[in-house]
Amino acid sequence: MFCEEARKFSFNVIVKQVLGLTSEEPETREILEGLVSIPLYIPGTPYARAVQARSRISSRVKAIIEERRSRNSRSSRNDFLEILLSVDTLSEDEKVSFVLDSLLGGYETTSLLMAMVVHLLGQSPTALEQLKLEHEQITSLKEKDECLNWEDYKTMEFTQNVISEALRYGNIVKFVHRKALKDVKFRDYLIPSGWKVLPVFTAVHLDSSVHANALQFHPWRWETQDQTSKRFTPFGGGSRCCPGSELAKIEVAFFLHHLVQNFRWTAEDADQPMAYPYVEFGKGLLINLDRCST
Repeated sequence: MFCEEARKFSFNVIVKQVLGLTSEEPETREILEGLVSIPLYIPGTPYARAVQARSRISSRVKAIIEERRSRNSRSSRNDFLEILLSVDTLSEDEKVSFVLDSLLGGYETTSLLMAMVVHLLGQSPTALEQLKLEHEQITSLKEKDECLNWEDYKTMEFTQNVISEALRYGNIVKFVHRKALKDVKFRDYLIPSGWKVLPVFTAVHLDSSVHANALQFHPWRWETQDQTSKRFTPFGGGSRCCPGSELAKIEVAFFLHHLVQNFRWTAEDADQPMAYPYVEFGKGLLINLDRCST
């Protein structure tokens, strides 16, 4: 199943950047199971196992922090934990929480975005061909076995359009929870201070009055539309915008660079994404993968 392989890929990337855990760690699986469980601490339930797993991983992260401090090895490492260790205004518990949130936040949603892109490109041969041409052009300017870099990423214009359209059309994150810190006037409505607000991205992203032919996957719309406007908020907005948004897009862009040049695929089953309430593929997105002839 592609979704499962995408999870392994995205997880391996995020733990390499943040900490050093593997996708096979049972604690990680237990936490993920508990994220959507009823928050009742009953021994043996997914929620209870998630709480226990988070406690064990927190202890492990604290041990890693102490080990790095004792070895005075900050200068030899270049990961997210090292950045956190250099921040003196955060407590140790806050730093541990940042690490765990980064692992979880950069795992499920990124892999689902990959699955949505693969699914939608499989239904749009024109978009797939244009994407392949863009990446072949990038490859033609590189030395053999030369790695991609930030400058290459900035040239992936159509790739960005594909990713943005998958985010708009797929709505991987459908809504966010917010709280009004003061009275807010919105058009003819008054949101009193303290009220909970649930902005639903889907309502805007799939509104045909905002996005023409909103129910159509059309990456070319982003050649003229503004990807930073309030009409497009897949990562939230303002000071609460997702801090890992650029990392997620880089992961998917670099993944596509290798995928579209080396493979072709077809869906094995009519497996469509569902939202109940979170987006997922019922069968995990089964695909037949073939390596392109050189």
